Amino acid sequence: MTRPLLITDCDEVLLYMVSHFRDWLAEDEGVSFDMSRGDFSSAMRRTVDGEVLAQAEMWSLLNKFFDGQMHRQTAVEGAVEAIRAISEQADVVVLTNLMDFRQEARQRQLADHGIDLRVFTNQGPKGPALKAILEEYAPSRAVFVDDLAQHHGSAAEVTPGIGRLHLCAEPLLAPHIACAHAAGHAHARIDDWQRAAPWLLDWLTRPDTDHNQNHAPSNRQGTASR
Repeated sequence: MTRPLLITDCDEVLLYMVSHFRDWLAEDEGVSFDMSRGDFSSAMRRTVDGEVLAQAEMWSLLNKFFDGQMHRQTAVEGAVEAIRAISEQADVVVLTNLMDFRQEARQRQLADHGIDLRVFTNQGPKGPALKAILEEYAPSRAVFVDDLAQHHGSAAEVTPGIGRLHLCAEPLLAPHIACAHAAGHAHARIDDWQRAAPWLLDWLTRPDTDHNQNHAPSNRQGTASR
């Protein structure tokens, strides 16, 4: 019998990214990052005059960060311990939205933090990538963890049988991210690993397999949380 499978995102789930991106922008690029307006597209502004950066420049700076500043990223509190505990009961892989040429750098980065996992890279909605991973592993049951609601929507559409946990550990972002659980695309929203780990282990290891989109695990502490 195949093992259960956890498929997890990286940034704001395993590693903090936005807080370090914000600091780097201020220190090296003369750009302020402020999510208080609740909109990522207007969060990046020139420090000298408050001008909103164009989308092309925003993406250029994000790419520049991943090209040369990934060493700044730190592990999310409790993530390393949680992944180690879950790995004793299930296979664990990472599905991260980075360009494919950054796959090895991401895998090394995670290993340096004590998270030594196989890494899949992806661009765009994650549903098709999840489907391919599930076809390869053929797990007894599976759960997907991501910080962005749109990826849970894609997962619910393409791989409806998979468990879905919405987790955003970054306090700068969490209050401003639409809740996939509220939209019916995730089974729960939990933003810290202390409570997420028991939820995930319950979903992955409990004897019954009747986990579907309308059924949450018996561990009710995670059914809806910010």
